[in-house]
Amino acid sequence: MNITNINDFGAVNDDFTNNSLAIQKAIDHCAGLGGGKVVIPPGKPFLTGPFDLKSNIELHLEQGAVLKAYPDEGVYIKSAFRKNLGEGTIWIGGENLSQISFTGGGTIDGNGIFFMGDELHDSYELKPFETVDPRPHILTLVSCKNVKMHGITVSNAAYWALHFIGCYDVSIANISIYNDIKVRNSDGIDLDHCQNVRISNCHIESGDDCICLKNRREYEELGPCKNIVISNCTLISTSCAIKIGSENMDAISHVTFNNCIITGSCRGIGIQNRDEGTVSDIIFSNIMVECKQFSDVWWGMAEPIYITAYPRASHNHKDAGWRLKPGAKEASIGKVSNITFANIRCKSENGIFLGAASPDLLDNIRFNDIDLEISKTTEYPGGYYDCRPCKDADFIGEQTSGFYMVNASNVYISNTTVNWGTQRPDYYGNALYAENITPLVLDNFNGTAAFENLESIVKKGKTQLEKIAN
Repeated sequence: MNITNINDFGAVNDDFTNNSLAIQKAIDHCAGLGGGKVVIPPGKPFLTGPFDLKSNIELHLEQGAVLKAYPDEGVYIKSAFRKNLGEGTIWIGGENLSQISFTGGGTIDGNGIFFMGDELHDSYELKPFETVDPRPHILTLVSCKNVKMHGITVSNAAYWALHFIGCYDVSIANISIYNDIKVRNSDGIDLDHCQNVRISNCHIESGDDCICLKNRREYEELGPCKNIVISNCTLISTSCAIKIGSENMDAISHVTFNNCIITGSCRGIGIQNRDEGTVSDIIFSNIMVECKQFSDVWWGMAEPIYITAYPRASHNHKDAGWRLKPGAKEASIGKVSNITFANIRCKSENGIFLGAASPDLLDNIRFNDIDLEISKTTEYPGGYYDCRPCKDADFIGEQTSGFYMVNASNVYISNTTVNWGTQRPDYYGNALYAENITPLVLDNFNGTAAFENLESIVKKGKTQLEKIAN
């Protein structure tokens, strides 16, 4: 194997040199030999601006090695989303490549705090910008095949950390991602139009979604997101630890999440459909979830499980813009179907939420062996559910229920328990609230209301309760 050390091409790990040219020369040289290993040696961090990977390259960060984003906003000019210039830039990039790998025990550091504004109590302010948001995504790979990332540490993203777009055959294993949980938009891993991906044995801390599946409109020609296996991960998020959506203009399907632990997160598992794309055939199993509320800077109200299908906010909403179809003034909304949750343990300030604009949009949602404990642990006000970004009310509901469900078809809940902790504010309510659920099948559902004067199960609208066995 060809081995190339970046020091041999002029890289210097001092406190001021931008090593992007030296690193690019090392990569180009190694690629010109047919590929091989480009070595980042240990010691002080190597500061670098943007550079591009090449096919058949293994970027090997030795134990103690650090690549760190160069602290100059002026060098980050290439948009991470093509003509959409307002959502970050590319730092380490590659397109139409094959046989790419990241190995070793070193660290890729996004230097995120440099790109932030003032620090607030649970977040950082975002700096204003005119056209291009210079915050760099740590890694952006587009239409790449056979990608491996094993054993490294990724830290301090200023925007998304690892963004895979239209990639095929991706293996991510035994990596750690440590983003500052106060940095907004600092996702851990985003799989965008990707297929045949395995993520395993990872730890992720993030100021936004830890692992997110989506189909962004900027890359709409790259097809659906499907055949994804995620297992044995530990996750901490100020937003949603496991997320599907909200940007989804195609199909997301055939996905499994298994053997994961979520702690200290604003929302545990979220399916957030806001566009015409569909979500189907997803299994979540053997997962422990602990959630708590944060300020409304962060989407979520401590829902351990959250499944929604609402049209996106109108074209003049701050979150719309590139999200809508070109020329469209309103969003259409795709169906969420065939979703299974099995053997999930939840502790949170809030309950499980299902909500849609109409019952046909949520279909065949199954909960089996769910153990839910609800108790208030923060001072933030509750009693409602966060629907952002949708064209109607941002928040709905008047109480916290074990299950709060509005508009769905074919919901099955079996072998499930709802318990209430010692801290019960007056907006804690029923074990189950069902409005327009057709039908709702309960099999061995065990749960009482938070207070004796309330009903355990409340049916409203067209809800059809077909079976109760205790």
